Amino acid sequence: MHRFIVVVFGLGVLIASVPPAAAGLTEAAELEHARGNARAGGPVSERDVELLNRYGCLSGTDSAFCKRLEHHGWHYREHRRRED
Repeated sequence: MHRFIVVVFGLGVLIASVPPAAAGLTEAAELEHARGNARAGGPVSERDVELLNRYGCLSGTDSAFCKRLEHHGWHYREHRRRED
């Protein structure tokens, strides 16, 4: 009987620790859903826009939204030094 109580308590602790680890998987699933929406024509919610802005679209996605994201990259140019 004592072992049974210990096992049940251990399983309870294990189950209680799962949600923080699963939170990352939820965002990954949301990202894949947002990328699927982008492939189907464009983001359908503000959350999709947020995720696509943060992580980007898949390469080859033929969507106006994703094409705008590609052109909004930061482009730096090297400064010329003055020759005195």
